[in-house]
Amino acid sequence: MSPPEDPRTARTRARLRASLLAECAGRPLSDVGVSALVRRAGVGRATFYLHYEDLTALAVDACADVVHAGVDALHAWQTVPGARAPARPPGALAAFLADVAEHGPLYRTLLLPGGGGPLGDRLHRELRERARAERAAAGAPHPELVASAVAAAFTGVLADWLHGAVPEDAAGLAERLWRLLLALHSA
Repeated sequence: MSPPEDPRTARTRARLRASLLAECAGRPLSDVGVSALVRRAGVGRATFYLHYEDLTALAVDACADVVHAGVDALHAWQTVPGARAPARPPGALAAFLADVAEHGPLYRTLLLPGGGGPLGDRLHRELRERARAERAAAGAPHPELVASAVAAAFTGVLADWLHGAVPEDAAGLAERLWRLLLALHSA
């Protein structure tokens, strides 16, 4: 277990994350500069580099919540261990997709078509681990295989949707993606 983060460090990182999200609200990450970012955050350039290697590292940190939200949205229906997945997607999934669409320019920079990129790698890794652990705990067959397939399908479809290759609104995508993931779980 790691020691708790210093409150000053936490505040500085939070200001940098908020500044990045504000800077990326209407433009891609590639158009954001460190100078404008630190000015908005009210910190020095050296402070930025003390906490982050570059803008991409900050962006992945700022978007880490989307990874957790995505994983949680897919598992929102699990209120008790061993519960059966509902036929309809949890409302949290469509809400998650709508939120992701709102921050599309930034997420498209970090989540490449097909599901690659730093955010895609992190989403895939965390979703695979949660699905594997849940399948193993429930005694479901092939936890590693199914968890990998679910993580790859979700991450890839999400990325392709963000990049316009899957024409759906958030609610429609939630319905179709849910059915796909249920099919993978039952395979």
